[in-house]
Amino acid sequence: MSVHSYTKAKYDRSDKMEMGLPDFPSGPLDIYRKKASFNWKEMVMFLEGEDMLAFKQHVFRMLENDPIFARQSGEDMSTERMREVTFRRCKQLFRYDFLTRDDIMANPWRTVVLNDCLGMYDWSLGAKYFLNKGVITLCCLSVPFIFLSSVCMYIYIYIYMCVSVLRIHYTQVNSLFQEFVIHSPDFEAAKFWVGNLGKTATHAVVFAQLYTPDGACHGLHSFIVQVRDPKTLLAMPGVIVGDMGKKLGQNGLDNGFAVFHNVRIPRENMLNKTGDVTPEGHYVTPFKDPNKRFGASLGALSGGRVSISRMAVVNLKLAMTVAIRFSATRHQFGPKDDQEIPVIEYQLQQWRLIPYLAAVYALDYFSKSIFGNFVEFQIGMMMKDNSDRQAELGREIHAISCSSKPLGSWTAQRGIQECREACGGHGYLAMNRLGSIRDDNDPNCTYEGDNNVLLQQTSNYLLSQLHAKQQDGVRIESPLESVNFLEDFDSILETRFTATSVEECMDSAVPLAAYKWLVCFLLRESERRVAKEKASGKADFEARNNSQVFYCRSLSIVYIEHTVVQRFHDQTHDEDTPAVLRPVLKQLCALYSLWTLSNHMATLYQGGYFSGWEPADWIQQAILTLCSQLKDEAIALVDAVAPPDFILNSPIGNADGELYKNLWSTVMQGNKVLERPSWWAEFTSDKPVVGSLRPKL
Repeated sequence: MSVHSYTKAKYDRSDKMEMGLPDFPSGPLDIYRKKASFNWKEMVMFLEGEDMLAFKQHVFRMLENDPIFARQSGEDMSTERMREVTFRRCKQLFRYDFLTRDDIMANPWRTVVLNDCLGMYDWSLGAKYFLNKGVITLCCLSVPFIFLSSVCMYIYIYIYMCVSVLRIHYTQVNSLFQEFVIHSPDFEAAKFWVGNLGKTATHAVVFAQLYTPDGACHGLHSFIVQVRDPKTLLAMPGVIVGDMGKKLGQNGLDNGFAVFHNVRIPRENMLNKTGDVTPEGHYVTPFKDPNKRFGASLGALSGGRVSISRMAVVNLKLAMTVAIRFSATRHQFGPKDDQEIPVIEYQLQQWRLIPYLAAVYALDYFSKSIFGNFVEFQIGMMMKDNSDRQAELGREIHAISCSSKPLGSWTAQRGIQECREACGGHGYLAMNRLGSIRDDNDPNCTYEGDNNVLLQQTSNYLLSQLHAKQQDGVRIESPLESVNFLEDFDSILETRFTATSVEECMDSAVPLAAYKWLVCFLLRESERRVAKEKASGKADFEARNNSQVFYCRSLSIVYIEHTVVQRFHDQTHDEDTPAVLRPVLKQLCALYSLWTLSNHMATLYQGGYFSGWEPADWIQQAILTLCSQLKDEAIALVDAVAPPDFILNSPIGNADGELYKNLWSTVMQGNKVLERPSWWAEFTSDKPVVGSLRPKL
């Protein structure tokens, strides 16, 4: 099975594509739907495939038809009530059993599709569900099945917990070492922000430093630890566990903290894919080279960041659906006083939104492909592949995920805010959901690692590749080929911008070539900067710390942007990509590539790749031209990625395009909309109030 076989949709242009894809209701959006150069249903089939499309629609129907998932109207719910509702809904999901163990093993992509569906409905629910299902699936494959079964029988919520600063000692029982002791040496070793831990989790997967009886530290390993009694939800002896309180978003999920005081767990509770401890207390690992074990561990820990990269795309899909449909139906001003035009016809609105629509398609394909790579790595772990390639694959996935999470979450963050503003005052109404989408996306920028900190992992990986080539003559290559072009490092740095027109710039090969130069240039400059800092007497830590801004950080960003562009470019030129869809996909690829490249104009001129005014001018004109060309495709493009109206939950984003009817209807359904306030008597009272504003004469 190929790397991408899990995520690659089975495209079929037969009548099957009509199954389960009803036409949208006729309305104001018909004008733009008829202008599209492609059939949106064909795009859906290409993106999803028949099987996954049927699965998504099944999940959406179950949510819409079950009263427990009915959207709450009226006053805002309290945090306590939100958590109760989310928990009850999560229990219902387990009753539905959308994903069996066989389903997951047959096609792991199914887990991502379900997470997409639940996230589009409510990220609190999706997180609560998958912090159970996902942990058991991805982390606990190395635990005896009997143990897992007994755990799953009586807990609904199973948390994923990363406690990297705990100390673990291996203790002696009955002359043999049969227990681990989990201990937090001080309050600073407490772990905060653990999803599900605040109120409901009964067990945790704890990542901690492993110390064996000989005093040796063997680095991070993971362990299953019971934190609450499932019958009472009271904390277990030695465990301090609590709730962190209200957050900016996702308040249906209870985030908590934990501190451990000499908590004993059985030896069997260690998740031992990369290392184990014998009953005699000796550390053993299938990796003879510590660097290989470290690479495998890095790869295993990348799953969260790979998932977050995908979650950011889902959020951007929701926001773009709302903003593009709004822009096609909101009329304002025009060439004549009596003729208003849709705001999507304005160049400024196109420039604000359509590049983010291109980003949806670029990052959607990337997130699918990197998940396929991660599945390949996981299979290698399950098969106990201890090869050099497996370890190197882990390192590469770590480097990619440490930069794809920042790219995805920041792109979504900026894009959602642009959508909010592009919808004017209506975008500020909570009922239209853009505010909650923005708030729910925001933690993607910080959990599983702050974005700016994570980018340092990527630049370290790239610098190590260059160092190995320069110092040891090692060829630069990697399992996923994301760095293979660096083997031509010197010759790429000699290249210059060669396009001669706006039209030529609209071929994604042009920005792709520029990105290769950018990565090489910033890699060289970053290496020189670090060397200069060291030459001034600074230690390695300080030298790297002083080389982030304008150098290593920028290097990591252009590396991941190049990786995304390369994969999207390859997809648009793949023979398996339907010919009828290639033109619009190539336009999207070119726009995304040029739009992201335009952020690096100063560096391109600074390094001499650009010269004169033409390159910048041509790229800017190419961006505007592509935005204009894609304007008539925009509605069909969001139709292909949009969920049903019930899931989208935004009156101004409904598929029928009846903007004002839907908005008015929702407003009038609000709680006490036409009633006077409960404190109306204060308004009408003629009694003086404290701090009267009556002037003194």
